Amino acid sequence: MVKLSQAALSELPPELATPSYDRSQLRTGIVHFGVGGFHRAHQAMYLDRLMNQGKALDWAICGVGVLPHDEAMAQVMKEQDCLYTLVLKNPDGSREGRVIGSIAEYLFAPADPEVVIEKLASPEVRIVSLTVTEGGYNFHHVTGEFNAENPEVQHDLQPGAAPQTSFGLVVEALVRRRERGMAPFTVMSCDNIQGNGDVAKKMFTAYADLRGQVIGDPQLGDWMRAEVPFPNSMVDRITPVTTDQDRASIAEQFGVEDAWPVVCEPFEQWVLEDHFALGRPSYEDAGVQVVDDVEPYELMKLRLLNASHQGQCYFGYLAGYRYAHEVCQDPLFANFLLEYMELEATPTLEPVPGVDLPTYQRTLIERFSNEYVRDTLARLCAESSDRIPKWLVPVIRINLATGGEIERSAGIVASWARYAEGTDEAGEPIVVVDQLKDSLMAAAARQRPGTPGGDKLAFIANRAVFGDLIDNERFVAAYSKALDSLHEAGSKATVQSLLSNPAG
Repeated sequence: MVKLSQAALSELPPELATPSYDRSQLRTGIVHFGVGGFHRAHQAMYLDRLMNQGKALDWAICGVGVLPHDEAMAQVMKEQDCLYTLVLKNPDGSREGRVIGSIAEYLFAPADPEVVIEKLASPEVRIVSLTVTEGGYNFHHVTGEFNAENPEVQHDLQPGAAPQTSFGLVVEALVRRRERGMAPFTVMSCDNIQGNGDVAKKMFTAYADLRGQVIGDPQLGDWMRAEVPFPNSMVDRITPVTTDQDRASIAEQFGVEDAWPVVCEPFEQWVLEDHFALGRPSYEDAGVQVVDDVEPYELMKLRLLNASHQGQCYFGYLAGYRYAHEVCQDPLFANFLLEYMELEATPTLEPVPGVDLPTYQRTLIERFSNEYVRDTLARLCAESSDRIPKWLVPVIRINLATGGEIERSAGIVASWARYAEGTDEAGEPIVVVDQLKDSLMAAAARQRPGTPGGDKLAFIANRAVFGDLIDNERFVAAYSKALDSLHEAGSKATVQSLLSNPAG
């Protein structure tokens, strides 16, 4: 067994691909916040692919951890010379492994924020990228505005404070670059958020407005709005959490001891707006779609892939399934998802350049059905109050306005409401994970048949989540019919009734 490190690369078996480039020649060009599984399966992988072509050696990544739990990643990165194994889990059960070498260094910000700020302020750094999850953007759930009351933000705004947040670190570095007569870097969000670059710009400049008041630079936020690019992007690759079983399987197959490998599906997609201040790697040579407008691709993913995750997870969990592949290998659910995509989601989309939507839809079912990825329904069901309003509700609204079909979408909302009651159809308890858990479950409890003082529409009466959908008679009728069916006949029978040919 070989412990992964730079010195051990020559000892690895030939079936495990390793960097063909000289890592000693790498120079950092990108600082990345949030070095988790997705970043290492996606952006770092694309860069490694370029480097194996002999390109982008001056665009290596410096990873940065901001949160206390990132110390574990810092330790692994140190012990393994920032190397890790990326393993593709193919639908036929085979696995393909590659050692990724595009991350050249890793800094743990809580240990020394000043080192991180100076790295960001150095001339070699031209892009700062982010995969910090939706919560890392610090916007209010209802208003969408920057949450200035966050205690960590308040700490960073104090005169002379050592920054604890990505906002504090990035803005301080930009202040120093401007003072030194240097051009600003580009801030590139790679998170699964609609308009991720626009959201990043709004949040970072909002912090800069506040910071400018503290340091006597009231124009700081406006300078950032004018000078710092924040390109939008769409990213896609199913990357489940690495398990001890994954580590053991990788050790057995490849003879390598890797403390933090990454496993993922074969599919990959990255659509990136070409808007950079100081250049960028030739991402298009690695398979990235570099475009002028990301939105058509973004809406395609949100309304087809992401909303279909919601279309399978609650119905499937209620029926006793626990993994996405179990649901999507069931023809009943696969047909339901295809009909949702074809008849309800696709009519709300504009043409997507270079994409055949029917083929994309079938590919999604194939991806969801990959049993070796083992994507859990519990993961897909989590934080639904963030997901449903952004991914599914827009489909419903557009179809209500145009006279399009809404029955399947309304059924998905009803399945979430039934899921929020907290037990599946076998009476097994459901652990609801959502920042609005208490209010959602309280409303769901009132909708149960026979509940004294109950209200079948209590769940969709939450206007912060559903807006005015409760005022639309057509939606309420479709939702009520599906919820009644879920209570009376169960998940599978309800899905069957929602198909265009229920008897078939």
